[in-house]
Amino acid sequence: MLLSWTSKYKERGIQKKNVHFGYTENLHGPHVAAAYFILKLNGGFRYCGHSDWFRADKMNWDFLNYKDSPLEEIDLSYTVINCQGLENFEGHQRSLRTLSLRGCPAVDDWFLSRLHIFQDSLQELDISHCPKITIGGLAALRNLKGLQRLDVSSLPGISNPGLVVILLEEMLPNCHVTGGNAKVKKIEKSEDTIKSTQQ
Repeated sequence: MLLSWTSKYKERGIQKKNVHFGYTENLHGPHVAAAYFILKLNGGFRYCGHSDWFRADKMNWDFLNYKDSPLEEIDLSYTVINCQGLENFEGHQRSLRTLSLRGCPAVDDWFLSRLHIFQDSLQELDISHCPKITIGGLAALRNLKGLQRLDVSSLPGISNPGLVVILLEEMLPNCHVTGGNAKVKKIEKSEDTIKSTQQ
């Protein structure tokens, strides 16, 4: 019973951190609100057209000065972002090119299905080391037609990563997929060895 209560308390804390920053959006606009949400989750970001990164560990309130600048790169690695938190980006971040969700414990299949909000701009996506992602959720990535780089390394919910990489490359022919490639290359090498001995 104590374990159940602790789990519920933890889940409530994650939900609280992923609330929609509506008040900040009304006050400073959607780009600043999204930026503030990222910093509150201990993430980092870079505005479109600017080289400087803003990160939570080096809190700098200068990000408030970029009211009209959309986000181009977001790093939410190892944060507790979940599907609810995506509301802070919906409808406004049409210039997002790079998104890192590496090691996010709450990123699941439903979360991946909601990434279509970035389908017109996203080029690089890192979902490696996310424990809740399964092969069923990866199918939703077909919506990201402009994707050029995808990292699906070390996904515990995927039993055959080498095969998954092949399927993803077929689904996204213009995308370089990382994850399980070493196994694929070993298979190809062994097949070449067999063919050479048969000739």
